[in-house]
Amino acid sequence: MQQAIPNLNYSWHIAHELGKSIVSGTYDQSGGLPTEAVLCSEFGISRSAMREAIKMLSAKGMIISRPRQGIRILPQDQWNIFDRDVLKWILDSKPSLTLLKEFLQVRLAIEPEAASLAAQHATPELIQQIKHAMRRLELAHQGLDDVLESDIAFHESILYASKNRFFVQLREFVKTALNVSIRYTNLLKGVKAGDLDDHHKILTAIMARDAAAAREATAFIIQEALILIDEALESTA
Repeated sequence: MQQAIPNLNYSWHIAHELGKSIVSGTYDQSGGLPTEAVLCSEFGISRSAMREAIKMLSAKGMIISRPRQGIRILPQDQWNIFDRDVLKWILDSKPSLTLLKEFLQVRLAIEPEAASLAAQHATPELIQQIKHAMRRLELAHQGLDDVLESDIAFHESILYASKNRFFVQLREFVKTALNVSIRYTNLLKGVKAGDLDDHHKILTAIMARDAAAAREATAFIIQEALILIDEALESTA
């Protein structure tokens, strides 16, 4: 039996642990989860707390719980991967190259257009935020800032600068996907940080109010990563 968690957020903790276990394959999809009673005993919590955890995972599209049918794990294509927790659990469980490719394809659909919109609509204050993120990237190359965080901050600042509320709402999804895709593609390229010149081209285009150039420069970075993933997929075929 696991030791009881010494805080009030029992249900979230259990949902987190069960979610990670579902993603990692600890529980077989055909067999589903253990019964409520077994889970309560395993985690040392009350049935009411466990039921809240089950509700959380149900809301994320991962499981379904019905009387006399138990707790069934739903197919992955029903999981809400736009949910920050679900996405993080997937990415933390050593995602497949195919999944990384799908993330990059989503980025390709969003970020070049966001950069184009930023070139057209960003206020001086928003452009200043992109410049600040660019400076962080430069410092990261000198070992004076975090490489991954500065790269993510750069791309996030462009989403904000687009002034498109839908793109801004997708920032957590994009940030979480970036957290893994940047690390992996940098590893494939044999570098510790993203190319400064490529990022400078995006900033320069936005500052020049050149929407087409901003779109093209952003797409180039993502397409380059897609090529690396495709090559890795071919090598493992």
